[in-house]
Amino acid sequence: MEERRRIEFHGRVQGVGFRSQARKYASAYGLKGWVRNEYDGSVTMEIQGNTDMINRVLKHLTSDRYIEIDWVDSKTIPLEEKEGFHVRY
Repeated sequence: MEERRRIEFHGRVQGVGFRSQARKYASAYGLKGWVRNEYDGSVTMEIQGNTDMINRVLKHLTSDRYIEIDWVDSKTIPLEEKEGFHVRY
């Protein structure tokens, strides 16, 4: 099943390679979307693709030794027809 999620990560998620890791894993699993740092210190990601693959990316991010996620806000949003996964600045 394909879905698109908008996820906000809170904790020690900036300055620890979060965006590059998210791009690496999302691209490896053929997912679409983007990730960006926010001014409040959080990171926002929109990720689209197979639900199991999205969950694998999230598992990798939460098990990274430098990333410390305190809490996550997540919601399902409408699918988009964009390609690839990239970092937004």
